[in-house]
Amino acid sequence: MRGVAVIVGVFALVALLGPELAPHAPDATDLDRVLEGPSAAHLLGTDDLGRDQLSRLLHAARTSLTAVALVLVGALGFGVLVGSVAALRGGFVDELLMRITDVALAVPNLVIALAVLGFMGPGTANMVLALMLAAWPAYARLSRTLIVSIKRRPYIEAVQLMGARRTWTLRRHLVPAALGPVLVYATADAGFIVVSVATLSFLGLGVQPPTPEWGQMLVAGLPFMETSPGLVIFPGMALTLLVIGFNLAGERVALDRVPRRLSKRVLARRRKQALA
Repeated sequence: MRGVAVIVGVFALVALLGPELAPHAPDATDLDRVLEGPSAAHLLGTDDLGRDQLSRLLHAARTSLTAVALVLVGALGFGVLVGSVAALRGGFVDELLMRITDVALAVPNLVIALAVLGFMGPGTANMVLALMLAAWPAYARLSRTLIVSIKRRPYIEAVQLMGARRTWTLRRHLVPAALGPVLVYATADAGFIVVSVATLSFLGLGVQPPTPEWGQMLVAGLPFMETSPGLVIFPGMALTLLVIGFNLAGERVALDRVPRRLSKRVLARRRKQALA
């Protein structure tokens, strides 16, 4: 778990402090130093417009992680809202919302995002909205299932028998109890959203130039792969490490929630503590 936290923590720190630590402005061009290799002035070299590669990588970390955070917050919030309304109301409302959710789940996320961007046009804001619209159904289905299960527990039934309103019960008991597993799923889903942001930017539908973004940097560096491979390798490595970090974090958080069998030594110690 410590290694996973280091990977995610380093990227979060780079996103937070990277633009302040960047040696050059990300859009500062120098046509006299086009496609230079690593040097003292440019540690990772320059691109086809003479822009510092290291500075663009550091700024791109904030761009990518900000987009991922916005997509996760929006999709999780709207999905939990839809799932909560469906679980609380039941009946026709539940059936209608869940059938809409099932239809959305049947279509791959990137297909939905591409359709939305085809209608709204490219851009960072439109990309975030498109990925939110593609991601919320999974959170709606998961939260609805969890809340319906929690509603049947004895303490919830006791609260309702005491006269508590359904909205109060939902806000104080049902949603907080369901948020744990939903957040675990969100941690694992973050890796896929990172790839989706890079893919849409790679296709020219996401973050637009001159704003640096790893997927955009990949497509810009492909024509110069033979002469300046670092233009592709460095943003590709950043994407790979971030996705690995999020995936490992999701797996680790999920495993930490699974009850573990206590060893005989732990059981004996707890028995002594209970008898003391």
